[in-house]
Amino acid sequence: MATDSGQAHWENVYATRAENEVSWFQDDPAPSRALIARLGATVASAIIDIGGGASRLVDNLIDGGFVDVTVLDLSGAALDTARARLGDRAAAVRWIVADATTWQPAKPYDIWHDRAAFHFLTHDDERSAYIARLRQALKIGGHAIIATFAPDGPERCSGLPVVRYDSAALGRTLGPMFALIDSMRHEHVTPWGSPQAFQFSVFRRQD
Repeated sequence: MATDSGQAHWENVYATRAENEVSWFQDDPAPSRALIARLGATVASAIIDIGGGASRLVDNLIDGGFVDVTVLDLSGAALDTARARLGDRAAAVRWIVADATTWQPAKPYDIWHDRAAFHFLTHDDERSAYIARLRQALKIGGHAIIATFAPDGPERCSGLPVVRYDSAALGRTLGPMFALIDSMRHEHVTPWGSPQAFQFSVFRRQD
């Protein structure tokens, strides 16, 4: 769950709260798993989880036999949590501590996955920088899965403002290079029982 909202903020969040004490915690990232499977991903597909933090999606991918998995997050503490949980399996993952808006991709990916990072980008220049990295990193014909708070979702998260999207609005923001091919609404329930409306959108890179 990384953005350029401030590395110190996110390091503090992950240093002071347990994995299941943050609102975005999912014991089972079922919506993400379902969409990745729906795209026909194979174990050789190159997948990057943007803002993956301590998410358990990486566990699912490694357990599913995927061999080219990268997790990027602004918080080193978040990635340390995931690595510790995975134990020896962590060696099969590329871990990148970086800001998704300034990072320079070193390789192309088949699937770009982002659950709840993009919606923290509240300024045009931040969004433009993120989209530029998406263009650099995603193969032509590759897919981006981006989950944000839905229009009726929370206006803030972790003390920070967010921008809420439906799939059409997100598509307009990403631009014509990315064609919307799928979408799914998801009602996430926080560890303390509060519902949050998410919108998962899937885009294919056109050229």
